[in-house]
Amino acid sequence: MKNLESYPEVLDVSHIQQILGIGRVQAYQLVSSNQFHYVRVGKRRIKIFKEVFLKWLAGQES
Repeated sequence: MKNLESYPEVLDVSHIQQILGIGRVQAYQLVSSNQFHYVRVGKRRIKIFKEVFLKWLAGQES
């Protein structure tokens, strides 16, 4: 597992997969659950600020 600091400031769904050790479908389901803020760029790209994701992961409000 990579050090969290080595990930970019804006994450892709693939980064969420790597951080949590989950599959692609699970990662997309998590993002679409609206538990944390994300931005859709065009029709296919989803971006998540690393800070927002890590706060969610730690159980903090974003």
